[in-house]
Amino acid sequence: MLWLMRFSGFFSAAMALVVLSPSLQSFPPAEAIKSSHLEGYLRLPVQMPPTDSENLFSFRKASAFRNADKCGSNQRGVSGEMSVCDPSLVHVAITLDIEYLRGSIAAVHSILQHSLCPENIFFHFLVSETNLESIVQSTFPQLKFKVYYFDPKIVRNLISTSVRQALEQPLNYARNYLADLLEGCVSRVIYLDSDLVVVDDISKLWSTSLGSKTIGAPEYCHANFTKYFTAGFWSDKRLSATFARRKPCYFNTGVMVIDLVKWRRARYTKQIERWMEIQKSHRIYELGSLPPFLLVFAGHVAPIEHRWNQHGLGGDNVRGSCRDLHPGPVSLLHWSGSGKPWLRLDSKRPCPLDALWAPYDLYGHTL
Repeated sequence: MLWLMRFSGFFSAAMALVVLSPSLQSFPPAEAIKSSHLEGYLRLPVQMPPTDSENLFSFRKASAFRNADKCGSNQRGVSGEMSVCDPSLVHVAITLDIEYLRGSIAAVHSILQHSLCPENIFFHFLVSETNLESIVQSTFPQLKFKVYYFDPKIVRNLISTSVRQALEQPLNYARNYLADLLEGCVSRVIYLDSDLVVVDDISKLWSTSLGSKTIGAPEYCHANFTKYFTAGFWSDKRLSATFARRKPCYFNTGVMVIDLVKWRRARYTKQIERWMEIQKSHRIYELGSLPPFLLVFAGHVAPIEHRWNQHGLGGDNVRGSCRDLHPGPVSLLHWSGSGKPWLRLDSKRPCPLDALWAPYDLYGHTL
């Protein structure tokens, strides 16, 4: 377990870099599972205009990783490929898009670097563009993954304007549909945002007990929960009564462990969509995809240690609002907020903690 206490300033970030930087040890290749856009429920767009994304982005090939001896063997099909239904797999879902692709690649890299059993991790990539798979394949040739097309039309008429335009992107809402997109045999998944790195073994997060709850996440009960909804929401007893007999706390939806069996049984996607419909007519919140999750789940969340979401690091050095870490150990660093580490590093105006993201960055132009 990696223990990192609160620190500030560039010197402290540099010291933490020594602790959190990827291991120099590399692992031999693990067998890959090819992804496909053409299976069953995946709805492809009728026509996608060609874009030369591979010329826009060039990533260095990552080192291959192999399981430790204690990880055991995996179940493989007749072709020798591991089935997505293999019960030994750890399932991780992340979105892929052009704007955040560099962050997603770094997140995957960090997970592999710190995993004892990297061959046992299966990545489910949610996309609204069909030309990113080859970039993942060339960067991580042995990665076990599958790409799922999420049609923006599903949510376009449900999305309301937000305080930040970035929060209005349809792919932000793909997490609401994981239970529909992923195979029925996948009973649990870790959902991660694209602007984070994992600095601990993700199997520890995977093994978190959810008890009777459907989702687990770090909760922040000291936060002012009322600010996530409008005054009109709180004054309308028909609406605010949804939190009656609950003790709702804020949680960040960028790191969640989800029981997909319970989600499907309770049809939570429909409940989230219903709140989005109410938002269109009543304007009950201002913050993108988060409030519908709070309306459905706040007060019914299995608490996970705060170490698994050291969030809010997306401050702005230009504005003098760089963030520090919360007190306590760290297993995951999350640059939620408007500032992203890759943009600040490129502009030569980084915040101190951006140095902790940089070792996982595989971006680099082909010579």
